Amino acid sequence: MSISPEILQQFKERMHLGDHEDDNLKRILSASNIALLRACGDYDINSDETFKELVFERSRYVYNDALEYFNTNFLSEINSLGINKALEEMGDSDATI
Repeated sequence: MSISPEILQQFKERMHLGDHEDDNLKRILSASNIALLRACGDYDINSDETFKELVFERSRYVYNDALEYFNTNFLSEINSLGINKALEEMGDSDATI
């Protein structure tokens, strides 16, 4: 998944970063997005603010070389998104039966 210029800019503003690290930040954001899609389900970083916030938080941990603490510190948020997505998908399948 490609990180849009808008998402990159929002992350840079949040982290108070300049333009000199754009390629690195895109890689970090993309890897975080992919990892959280696997953990939480199919969310769109461009339209779901809660998911975007979680991607930004994971990216912040990666940027600060502290990724090993992310899952522990954000387990409830990761689980909540995963459960919500599973319930949403169950509701969709019930509607088609």
